[in-house]
This record gives sequence, structure tokens and C-alpha cells, in this order.
Amino acid sequence: MLMSRPQTDSQAAYRLLPSIDEVLRDPRAAPLEARSGRELLQRFAAETLEVWRAEIKAGRLDADRIVTLRAAGEPYLELERRARREEGRGVVRCVNATGVVLNTGLGRAPVHPEVAEVMAVAARSYDVLEVDRATNERNQRDDYLGELLARMTGAEAGIGVNNCAAAVLLLFNTFAGGREAIVSRGELVEIGGSFRVPDVMARANAALVEVGTTNRTRVADYESAITGRTGLVVKVHTSNFRVVGFTEEASPAELAELGRRRGVTTAFDLGSGLFEPSGAPPLAHLLGDEPLVVDAVKSGIDVVMYSGDKLFGGPQSGLVVGKRAAIAALRKNPIYRALRLDKVTLAGLEATAKLVLSGRAHELPTRRMLAATAHDLRPAADALAARLARISGLHVAVAEGASQPGSGSAPGILLPTYVVRVRHATLSDAELALALREAPVPVFTRVQEGHVLVDPRTLLPGDDADLVRGFEHAAGRDAGSARRSPA
Repeated sequence: MLMSRPQTDSQAAYRLLPSIDEVLRDPRAAPLEARSGRELLQRFAAETLEVWRAEIKAGRLDADRIVTLRAAGEPYLELERRARREEGRGVVRCVNATGVVLNTGLGRAPVHPEVAEVMAVAARSYDVLEVDRATNERNQRDDYLGELLARMTGAEAGIGVNNCAAAVLLLFNTFAGGREAIVSRGELVEIGGSFRVPDVMARANAALVEVGTTNRTRVADYESAITGRTGLVVKVHTSNFRVVGFTEEASPAELAELGRRRGVTTAFDLGSGLFEPSGAPPLAHLLGDEPLVVDAVKSGIDVVMYSGDKLFGGPQSGLVVGKRAAIAALRKNPIYRALRLDKVTLAGLEATAKLVLSGRAHELPTRRMLAATAHDLRPAADALAARLARISGLHVAVAEGASQPGSGSAPGILLPTYVVRVRHATLSDAELALALREAPVPVFTRVQEGHVLVDPRTLLPGDDADLVRGFEHAAGRDAGSARRSPA
């Protein structure tokens, strides 16, 4: 007579695991299925059960614990958590309470509400994009943007591409592809994402000729390097770092004159790109030696490049202005088609430029945030502190602080502000910050000296309500609840 083998603890645990269909038959799963679809929920359920099997194999999950978890409805609850995380992935709206105005991780410059509406209309409808309304003939999609940029800057012409790095690539390939481009050693910058000017030049098939030293480069250095193979002389604004002390650099006007005399195209990569339009509070005194786009154009340089989504305050783009012949050459390059703007971004840039030209630049969120003084921001900090102090478990105080322009603009520049310093009775500063980021509308803050800091400088209209709800969400959590384990 055969004897049955005794069931081990792990075997009993495995037998108690629900099937995928059992998890999905929970009545509460029906709304999730309507939102996420059955196929995705099946995947989430399978992943959850696989985690539990691994816990059983490792000896961290036994039969008794599984009975407890199932009785508490944990299979469904984990399904709900995974579905909620999935819904919160990708590009979603958040609250920027960091005080970093041009926060690259959070999308840099928010556009003006009217600009956002124009972009939304362009996205959901057919648009007059590459056709002339009067003749019904094909035209260039960014002709009008070019006119607007010319009016703003005093340049002869302009175009737009999808970011400033794209503008640099197009520039080097157009004028120095298969030839040489001269750049000062002190201006061979690395921009965001570890992209370096020499690497972009190599992709553009342009040979780099370095001149001068890290701290001193004169116009004579450029001139002595010009040969029959020189196609371009480039000046790059060091927008994300500073060289101080014993320094010297060639001015844009000097390089423009050199280029005219030697028959070589000249260009100035401004990076962020600062305007001081009439009727708007000036920003130059706040941002150090950030060069003005208008001044760069006046210098006589052939091509001037800058970002459309930093200090200009529009959607992500690279804007290029300058001499008509140089802009025409850029447009004729086949690479330009790969880098050109989509209709939504183009509509947003046109609308932003119109606001600036109509004397409404002061309404642009980026300019308003940068121009705000500590005195301006104190009432908002006090009001937020009063609301947060009413949430159980929070200890709140208002203190002096400093904001940053961000995104490589004006390095080393700090803007005086007032911050709300928040501490939770049981959550650490890191746990509180994490809980805020996991709120239904994510809230991003700074963590400093054991406190979570809220800077009102970067709050948009309506953000305060979502910020308070985020703290209510976070304050209701236990210290260990951010990372729940079936064991």
C-alpha cells in the first residue's frame, strides 16, 4: 500500500494562491477593468502572483500569511495599486513647489493659458499649416513664425526646430559639414543629458578646431585658425557654468566683423535666450550676465540660436534668427525636415510671440515667476502655512529661502524667496516627499535639513488646492505604507 507524502509548508502555501481568474472575479475589479482593460489587469494579477511565489520559495511567505492576505482582500488591493500606478505614469500634470522655475524634470516653462488653448485647438482639429489661404498653394509651415521672430529680434529672418540642440546640429551640418568649425576651448560645453558640443559636431560631420585656452580666447586666435577649409566660427554662451578670474573672450561684434572680412559664416548659441520686451519687468539684473537675443542680433552675427522653452516661455523648441541668406541655407538642408516643428508646437510659439509683441510678456508664467520678489511671495507663503498647519501631524513654519532659475540658465544665481518648512510627526522628510509625489496630483518639493520645503514662487494658479490635498494624502500615511510587502 502506497503512503501519501506529507504536504510541506511551501506546497500548502502554493495551493492557497488564487488563480488569475479568481483575482479578476472580485466584484471591485469591474471598475478597474472598465478603465484599464482586462488584458492589462490579467498581466498585473500574474505579476502579483509571481511575486508571491517568489516570496514562498524564499521562505518569507507561508500558508497562514496567505490566508490572512486573502481574507483582507490583498490580491485585489495589489491589483488596484498597480492600476493606479499605471494611470500615474507618463506625462501627467503635477505641482512644482521646488522653487526651480525652469525645472527640466517637470517640463521647464509652463506656457500661458491662452497659448495652451491655442495648442489644444491645433491638436484636435485640421489647421492651415502648409498652404496659403489666398492661393491654395503649398508654402513653408513656419513662414509666419519666422516673421514674428524677425519682428521681435530685429533679425532679417527666422526659423524654428524641435530644440536648441537640433538647431546646433543643423547649424554645424549646414555650414561646416565636411569642413571645419572654430570654437573656443572655454566654450566647448556639455549640455543636458551628457550631450557635448564636440559630439554634436562629429554627428554633423564638422571638424572641430579649438582655439584659445579655457579662460582666455581672443579674436586673433580665431583669425589665425581660419583656413580654406573653415566653414563656420561659433560662439557658445556658457549658460550652465561660469569661468571667473583671469578671463577674456571675443565679443560677438568682433567675431561678426571677422566673419565678414574673411568670408566665413558666424554663429552665436545663446542657450536660454533672454528678452527684455517693453512693458515687462526687466530680468537681466536678476540673471547675471545672461546675453540678450536682441543684442546678439545687433552684433551682426549671421546666425543666433536660443531655446523657445526657457526664458522665452514657450513650448519646447529651438529658435534660429539672423541674416536672410544664412537662414535660407539652414532651411534648404534636408536635415531641417527631420528637425522641423509639429503643428501644435508651432501654434504655441506663434501665440507666445504675439503675446510678447502685443506688450503682454509680463503675463508669461516664466517671467512672472522670475520677476517675483521675496516681498511679493511672503503673503502666499503665509497663506499656505496657515492651511497646512490645520493638517494633523504636520509642523509648519515660514522661513527665508532661495529659488533658482534652473535648466542651465544663470548658474549660481539665487532668487530670494520665502518657503514653507514642513515636518511630519512620524514620517521622515524623505518619506513625506515620496508620499507627496505619489499623491493623485503629484507634488514635487525640496528636502533640506530634515524638512520638506514648499516654495510658492513656482506655484501656478490653482496649484495651492492640489498642494494642500497632496499633504492631506501624505499625512494620512504610516511611515511604512509607501512600500507594502506581502510578507
